[in-house]
Amino acid sequence: MASFLIEGGHKLSGEIVPQGSKNETLQILCATLLTKEKVVVRNVPDILDVNNLLSLLKDMGCEVVKLEKGVWSICAANVNLDYLSTEDYRVKNAALRGSIMLVGPLLARFKYSVAAKPGGDRIGRRHIDTHFEGFKKLGVKFEYDADTLSYNITADKLKGCSILLNEASVTGTANIVMAAVLAEGTTTVYNAACEPYVQQLCRLLCRMGAKISGISSNLLTIEGVKELHGTEHTILPDMIEVGSFIGLAAMTRSEITIKNVSYENLGIIPASFQRMGINLEQRGDDIFVPAQKEYAISTFLDGSIMTVADAPWPGLSPDLLSVMLVVATQAKGSVLIHQKMFESRLFFVDKLIDMGAQIILCDPHRAVVVGHNHAKKLQGRVMTSPDIRAGIALLIAAMGANGQSRINNIEQIDRGYENIEGRLKALGAVITRVE
Repeated sequence: MASFLIEGGHKLSGEIVPQGSKNETLQILCATLLTKEKVVVRNVPDILDVNNLLSLLKDMGCEVVKLEKGVWSICAANVNLDYLSTEDYRVKNAALRGSIMLVGPLLARFKYSVAAKPGGDRIGRRHIDTHFEGFKKLGVKFEYDADTLSYNITADKLKGCSILLNEASVTGTANIVMAAVLAEGTTTVYNAACEPYVQQLCRLLCRMGAKISGISSNLLTIEGVKELHGTEHTILPDMIEVGSFIGLAAMTRSEITIKNVSYENLGIIPASFQRMGINLEQRGDDIFVPAQKEYAISTFLDGSIMTVADAPWPGLSPDLLSVMLVVATQAKGSVLIHQKMFESRLFFVDKLIDMGAQIILCDPHRAVVVGHNHAKKLQGRVMTSPDIRAGIALLIAAMGANGQSRINNIEQIDRGYENIEGRLKALGAVITRVE
């Protein structure tokens, strides 16, 4: 198990480029199963979750070739369906939450799939009912195998239908859309997620020959086609990384330029940090964050304490609330952080409290943060990363703290952030990876 040793209190400066989007990449790689032809994907991040999925696709019989850094060619002409019934597949499938999105493409093309109970972050219950209910309406049958703890999923054929999702699930929407593009007839998906990840997936599918209308809205209409063909696709910059770097600049009172952010696809993220009092400036497709001695959290018009909450797109991504909570510990003012989607994602605040932060954990979903206004620094501590987003938040806290911190279980951070220590060192951070 690896750890980071971080010496806090150093100001950073310079430029940093966000990696390709983790969430989008997982969807796009799964979509390559929809065609026998080659799909080339660019700006693929070199992170653990993505590498594990690429390895799994190769084990399934796909031709997976790295053309150059960040560019992969995948050809699913010879998928080995027998491999899906092996213990090796079930173990790897269960270890990677993104692998649930293999089900839709496999059903669309082969009318067969196997799904183990998905893994991923330990941030509370993450139901896959939305996926399964949508598949059922398309004509899919499920058989649970208690011995292998997995589902055998089959369909005689997929037939278009009207689907109203019980929640605007990003992965659920992606999975159902990938199944529907090769179904007979027309499928409508209402209450669909419309995050840039889903928009990008739909555009990829259309370039492959799919017929999808309503892209960027919560009502998607998919006219089934007979087959899809190969294409090329470029992954967007990771919006969660962009937000993380904004928070890092504020926490360390540093001047940082975040390059090539695809600003038009950041939605409410820049404005959300501005509500926290953080100055930032759009310069072309870059974000410039100046060094600030202090930043004051806004209040509502009636003077009451600001609430920052996650919501489906175009609301604030839940993946950024951990970072915003850390940033609030050194702000001027107080804020209520309301994590609506995951009931265990705020439990990492005990580590921040141990560092000296003033936080009241109201319940599994809400925390009140009273900012120190930099008058009282956080103190370095030994911590363990419970998940990807809490891990990067703890790293940001450690970089703004006095003294040395140690973060264990950084494999969680590696799942979502490419060479994070190398890129932060280039800005002036003092951080060392130790095995």
